[in-house]
Amino acid sequence: MKKLIEIRSVTASYDGKPVLRDVSVTLWERDFLGITGPNGGGKTTLLKVVTGLLKPSHGQVLFYEDGRLVPSLKIGYLPQVSRIDRQFPISVYDVVASGLMAEKQPMRGFSAGQRRRITEVIDRMELGGLSKRPIGELSGGELQRVLLGRAVVACPKALVLDEPDTYMDRFFESRLYELLAEINRDTAVILVSHDVGTILPLVKNVACVNKTLHYHEGNHPEEAWLDNACHCPVEPVGHGDLPQRVLRKHDISII
Repeated sequence: MKKLIEIRSVTASYDGKPVLRDVSVTLWERDFLGITGPNGGGKTTLLKVVTGLLKPSHGQVLFYEDGRLVPSLKIGYLPQVSRIDRQFPISVYDVVASGLMAEKQPMRGFSAGQRRRITEVIDRMELGGLSKRPIGELSGGELQRVLLGRAVVACPKALVLDEPDTYMDRFFESRLYELLAEINRDTAVILVSHDVGTILPLVKNVACVNKTLHYHEGNHPEEAWLDNACHCPVEPVGHGDLPQRVLRKHDISII
């Protein structure tokens, strides 16, 4: 298995105050890494470091392609939908198309192949009838699907998702996880979620971020690991063939 992204001893800060301390983790080709942890623990900050939106104050992020060190990597990013300006006058089609801007020739329109790819992704997100609609008229779940389309249209080497099921309508939620499994056949995925029970059946490896990072190989962490890493009492519960987790009653201020 080849490395894709390597985070080495990263510390990240805002206004001089560390949010992440000495974090190290490796993402492998076609990996599916689930990241959980308490609110304010640094999950979104880690994603910003991976995508280059935040420069670490210490440590480094290394990228690899076919086992060779490269200066950058094509990464698709799905941020939390609450961070998007929904009043910006732009259509569903144009949002998805913006994911191909780095490939577009200067001063030229999209090629026939690029336009076909945009349409295919919109249809894959089950948004074909909404391609001309302004994003301000969409539901939260529909907008989340548009942003996912933008993240995958350029066929990235890694897909990074921050709480992708937030505001997701029930109609599309199960389809979202099917899509991620399909995408993961060719693309590494990093999925952040506060819901441990949801992500465990989906991922290949799991990590908890709470200022530092605790890594667990495989998607069957024991209760003691979850309790220690997440600082949240957790019990395993059987549910068919899929491992699930539920939270016992505890102080909600820690999650």
